[in-house]
Amino acid sequence: MADAVGSLEDIMEMLSSEEQEELKENLSVQHFKKNEILYQEGEVPQMLHCLIKGKVKVYKGGISGRTQIVRVIKPVEYFGYRAYFANQNYVTSAAAFESSTVCLIPVELIEKWIRENSEIALFFIRLLAVEVGNSDQRTVNLTQKHIRGRLAEALLFLRDNYGLEEDGATLSIYLSREDLANMSNMTTSNAIRTLSAFAQEKIIAIDGKKIKIIDGESLEKINKIG
Repeated sequence: MADAVGSLEDIMEMLSSEEQEELKENLSVQHFKKNEILYQEGEVPQMLHCLIKGKVKVYKGGISGRTQIVRVIKPVEYFGYRAYFANQNYVTSAAAFESSTVCLIPVELIEKWIRENSEIALFFIRLLAVEVGNSDQRTVNLTQKHIRGRLAEALLFLRDNYGLEEDGATLSIYLSREDLANMSNMTTSNAIRTLSAFAQEKIIAIDGKKIKIIDGESLEKINKIG
């Protein structure tokens, strides 16, 4: 529990001593196995989620059973609360990419603080504003970029958000080809073909689910050209 509280340092600094005690009394910590569901589309939102450890995907079901990954969460990010403030049920689902630890805070408590504490209110307004901006940019990219540009963007996003292994080149997150396709708004077969093309061009190297970025400059160029 102490680790969870420490991970919420940005919020704790804005809370009064009384509010800090409220937080400690009401937060809980849950551990999720790889591929385990955190919440599902259509459920009533009750908790604000803060990822303490691991990797989480936020996704939406689509036509013919296809899914679209709309966000990937890294420590320490807040998620799963937008629907509550929009008076909606969840319009997306969330699942763990790998074993993950999540801190849960009743979103009704967050609403109480927002009404009483202008710093907390501004904090969440900024979070939502950034999220909307990122979502708008991603929508443009997924609809206007060609397949190569979309996959390059996904690989660079994973590099910038989850980092690299000790060799300084291999992505530290291992995704299935289906997950990469769902991030890039393409079929799994197109993702496989495009990854193979990148490998043939010596832009990346592939070893199972491991992807090593060999030529980051070329990948950046493909992403920019789209």
